Amino acid sequence: MNAAFLAPARTAQIARATAETDISLRLDLDGTGRAEIDTGIGFLDHMLTALAKHALFDLTVVAKGDLHVDFHHTTEDVGIVLGQALRQALGEKRGIRRYGHAVVPMDEALAEAAIDLSGRAFLVWQVEFQRPKIGEMDTELFEEFFRALSSNGLMALHVMLRHGHNAHHVAEGCFKAVARALRQAVERDPRTADAIPSTKGVLEA
Repeated sequence: MNAAFLAPARTAQIARATAETDISLRLDLDGTGRAEIDTGIGFLDHMLTALAKHALFDLTVVAKGDLHVDFHHTTEDVGIVLGQALRQALGEKRGIRRYGHAVVPMDEALAEAAIDLSGRAFLVWQVEFQRPKIGEMDTELFEEFFRALSSNGLMALHVMLRHGHNAHHVAEGCFKAVARALRQAVERDPRTADAIPSTKGVLEA
């Protein structure tokens, strides 16, 4: 039997409720890119759908938040829960590639992402938007989403915009670049079997 069929499932299911948001999320790292997303924020739904598609994750997110206040809490908390789910699904991170890198063109925009699933959280965000909103969503919230993802996923995440001016293209390029980098980083490396890819022998803080 192929060893791939003997590998444990890399899935997570998390529910998180606060006074500001109520979120349930299911994640399968070895999926087909299927997404069922309902955050109440149309553009965030669009971005998370793109992330799942290009990372080849199966992702279900249902979020209810205080959208009458603004979109900040919901966007940040979805990033928190997705980061927690990544950590849970990866476990000890045995046999993964650990590092991921992608450069994604989106018409006139070019976005780059690099990831190290190191067990240490750090975000470098070098992305500027030329307008404050896409639809009803504040563009400054994308940095908050990725900071929450990196902090709770315990990863070093670098996201850089090489060029571009259309805000929709910039945001979508960033999400797709992160998705492609994540797909590479979580991928099982057949050369390492179930070894942890670190000279320390652990990939936790």
